[in-house]
Amino acid sequence: MDNTPAAPERPAKKKQTPISAAYDYLEIFVYSAVAVILLFTFFTRLTSVVGPSMQDTLYEGQKLLVSDIGYDPTPGDIIVYHELGDYNEPIVKRVIATEGQVVDIDFTTWTLTVDGEVVDEPYRKVDSSFLLTSDQSYPVTVPENCLFVMGDNRNHSSDSRSTRMGQNGFIDERQVLGRVVLRLTPFDLFGAVE
Repeated sequence: MDNTPAAPERPAKKKQTPISAAYDYLEIFVYSAVAVILLFTFFTRLTSVVGPSMQDTLYEGQKLLVSDIGYDPTPGDIIVYHELGDYNEPIVKRVIATEGQVVDIDFTTWTLTVDGEVVDEPYRKVDSSFLLTSDQSYPVTVPENCLFVMGDNRNHSSDSRSTRMGQNGFIDERQVLGRVVLRLTPFDLFGAVE
């Protein structure tokens, strides 16, 4: 004789009415929409690349996901910032140096040094038939709470080499919207950007 207690009977599931099912789907949709709105309001934002200054890393029209959660700018990061003044579009550039660092550029050989060390720039695009200069005198020391930024496409980038940009060429860290986390479009290039 088997003395194990019998499993309790499960109550039969009630059939869901179409109105109840529609309400459940609407509730899921509303919660999802609120989560997406909160995500893009407080944690990330979308932006587009404008102009050729970041070629061949990024091209005009590509969509980027930018995050500023606990972000502290680091040399080599691709950032998005809002310039005070003429531009209404967010600007995409690469951080070259942060406050207190010393930047030197040899425009003959295109050698970039930060704190006396040559920076390896596999992403850099330079047309050597152009001789670009700067209205800055080098070496320069990046002021407190500022960044020295440049576009990867050095011949076609208005950046910290010009004193007309930001604060005598430097970007105030408070203008930084965040670091580029992902390239969203085109879909075949979806992923992290370096």
